[in-house]
Amino acid sequence: MASPATGRIAVSSVDEERIRELHRFTARTLQTSRPVPFGALIVNSKTGERLMRATNAVMRESDPSSHAEVRTVRLACKKLQSPRLTGYTMYSTCEPCPMCMANALWARLDRVVFGATIADASRHCLQIYVPAKEVARRSDMDCVVDGPVLRELCNTLFTHPNMQKAFRSWSTHKSGKW
Repeated sequence: MASPATGRIAVSSVDEERIRELHRFTARTLQTSRPVPFGALIVNSKTGERLMRATNAVMRESDPSSHAEVRTVRLACKKLQSPRLTGYTMYSTCEPCPMCMANALWARLDRVVFGATIADASRHCLQIYVPAKEVARRSDMDCVVDGPVLRELCNTLFTHPNMQKAFRSWSTHKSGKW
């Protein structure tokens, strides 16, 4: 439940199980020709029923906006035939970038829970250093941001040998190649 003083919801064992579930789902990509460490899941905030999940498809779709969180919001809104996801929580294997967090705010998600941090992701690929909590704080829209949750587990998505090999081939790798 939200604390009246802070509006914050305590991270629970249910949150941890959702992150574990999302980690397993995202880890399946590590055995494909296009592995990704970024996955997102949207569930009903009250019942926990899964609405939608997706992984990053930037390279596959040649679309820089095809982040896991944005794709999941798009698919969920389409399924509900509504631009609003009030009453839903998003889980992400990594802290949402400013674009993804803004999208979560515009979708009116109740809450975002993440695993690895932007700083963790930055060790492997380019990032924009604006924390999700800061994006939410500076918005007119309410959304609780909790994390990191099971940070080390989510970091294994970045450090897996197949993911490391993929990072070396990405033009957005920290090597500075474009």
